[in-house]
Amino acid sequence: MKVKEIRELSTEEINAKLVETKKELFNLRFQQATGNLEKPSRLRDLRHTVARMKTVLKERENQESEAE
Repeated sequence: MKVKEIRELSTEEINAKLVETKKELFNLRFQQATGNLEKPSRLRDLRHTVARMKTVLKERENQESEAE
C-alpha cells in the first residue's frame, strides 16, 4: 500500500487496516517459524506498510495538536 493511498483513508480506516495488517504479519511470522512461508518478501512489505500507516497517523496527530 502506497503512502498516497494511505493518506486518502480516514483515521478510523487506517486504524482498522493497521490491525488487519498486524494480524497478517503475525500469521506470516508463525508460518516462517514452522517453515511454511512461501513468500518471505511479504514480511518486509507488511512491516513497511505498518510503518507507513503509523507515520501518517502520527503526522495527523501532530497537525491536530498544532491547530489547537
